[in-house]
Amino acid sequence: MKPGIHPAYGPVVFRDKAADFAFLTRSTATSDKTIEWEDGQVYPVIDVEISSQSHPFYTGTARVLDTAGRVERFERRYGSKP
Repeated sequence: MKPGIHPAYGPVVFRDKAADFAFLTRSTATSDKTIEWEDGQVYPVIDVEISSQSHPFYTGTARVLDTAGRVERFERRYGSKP
């Protein structure tokens, strides 16, 4: 890698306030806010709106749309062309 052209890559805490969930990872993203982590170190924290703990797909609360039922209901309501 060329020196001096890449952003700093270091530990960052991503926090999902809706699910009261946080995880420590490495990223080039930075923040002025900080948080004291479980290991006693202070890391920058980035608040996110959705994480794996609050996203419907990962929590199992996602709804599946029945498109075949929609078509049948439309044809019953408005009739199909002869």
